[in-house]
Amino acid sequence: MHLFLYQISQKMKDIKTYKQGNLWFERFMAIAAAVNLCLVLFDLSYVPWRDFYLRKLPQITKIYDPIKGVEAHRDTENYLKTVDALKEQVSQTGLQSPQVNSRLEEIRRLSNEMIDSNPFAGVNKSGTLEKIKNRMRDRIDKESARQSFATFWSQPYFSQNGWDQEISFFNQRIRPLIASNYYRQIGENGEFVDKFLIIDLPFVILFGVELLGRSFLIRRQRPGLSWFEAVLWRWYDLFLLLPFWRWLRVLPVLVRLDQAKLLNLHPVRKQINQGIVANFAEELTEIVVVRVINQIQGSIQRGELTHWLSQQENLRPYIDINNVNEVEAIASLLVKTIVYQVLPEIQPAIVAILRHNIETVFHQVPLYRNLQNLPGVGQAQTQLSEQLATQITTNLYKTLVSAVEDPVGAKLTSQLVQSFSDALGSQIKQKHVLSEIQSLLFDFLQEIKLNYVQRLSQEDIDQIIEQTCQLRTQASVPRVVDKGTILPKIREG
Repeated sequence: MHLFLYQISQKMKDIKTYKQGNLWFERFMAIAAAVNLCLVLFDLSYVPWRDFYLRKLPQITKIYDPIKGVEAHRDTENYLKTVDALKEQVSQTGLQSPQVNSRLEEIRRLSNEMIDSNPFAGVNKSGTLEKIKNRMRDRIDKESARQSFATFWSQPYFSQNGWDQEISFFNQRIRPLIASNYYRQIGENGEFVDKFLIIDLPFVILFGVELLGRSFLIRRQRPGLSWFEAVLWRWYDLFLLLPFWRWLRVLPVLVRLDQAKLLNLHPVRKQINQGIVANFAEELTEIVVVRVINQIQGSIQRGELTHWLSQQENLRPYIDINNVNEVEAIASLLVKTIVYQVLPEIQPAIVAILRHNIETVFHQVPLYRNLQNLPGVGQAQTQLSEQLATQITTNLYKTLVSAVEDPVGAKLTSQLVQSFSDALGSQIKQKHVLSEIQSLLFDFLQEIKLNYVQRLSQEDIDQIIEQTCQLRTQASVPRVVDKGTILPKIREG
């Protein structure tokens, strides 16, 4: 016995260790997927946000520009180098030297070429050139961008406004815009060069091997599955392997973080499920109700009501699953319940009502009112009323019991019901009556579709879902029920 308990405890420890190890593996893979997703999002944002990275994190651009095939644009880079050469020349020979004038003339020529050729258009940064032109117009206060550049890069302008002040304006307001321009290499396929696959490939290999391993384990646990079905068991992991639409990897990452208990997505899943169920329930409710009503209307138009009333063969034969007339059985069960269970319970109330009515009749008789003055008559009248009421109730109850238990009475009652049904059916089968009933039923069903089906589709589905959740919660609470009190015992006749 001790050995058995020891083996069980060891087995429990092994299971706990396995689950703990499995949880650590899930967390490791979830973190790897999250890191991969961060790299994917950074890669997707790099080109649109390169100006931001260039201003705030210039070291990142030096590392990541080769990955995206980004290199400095020769024209704009030459422009900035020429300005740097001008600054060096001014520091060596002064502003009024012929060498400085030659440099300024070269920059004016490059400015005109930049406006004409628009080197920013290749990477969809034409707006940057417009921003440069607008800032230069505002600085010089001229409408023409060419004239503004020509005036700015001149010895008289720098002499009048100050070299240091104006070159500082250029370095702070114009140079960053020009420096943000770049050129993207184009591959042989006609697309921009993108080497992100070099970074992404190790993650893809890792997730691919993991998916194969999980599929193998799934097939071992469920031998009937094929490899394709086993892979589809983890369908969301396929997004981790796609070389395109990489932003869809957010789905498997969220699922993995939730499975690894690093992120609680239960409230989100609940809201999503409720939203899907609400939309589906609204459409389904309307479709089901309308289809049922249409089937009933079609049955009426095809004359199936006439066949049913005339007891003829229906277009679709009626299927009886137990050879029992359920309507007669239910009626018999209700009659027995009333006779044997309900009436004995309410018999005192019935006796009281009858006694009151008998006493009322006695009081209305003139002779009795005169005799009531005699001693002992009032008490005798009360006893007489009690006996009459009890006797009447007892006799009526015995009559009902006899009618229920008497086979002849039951047969006569069945014949009465059958005669009533036949008489009602024969009258209804009259052509004008049946035609009017069919027309009224068809119109009534059409009104139901128009007035109530729309209300069903507009009903607060969220409230229905909340009520369903409450019912499930109540149903999950265990309750002790005495089966003997569920249904009353029916006395057999």
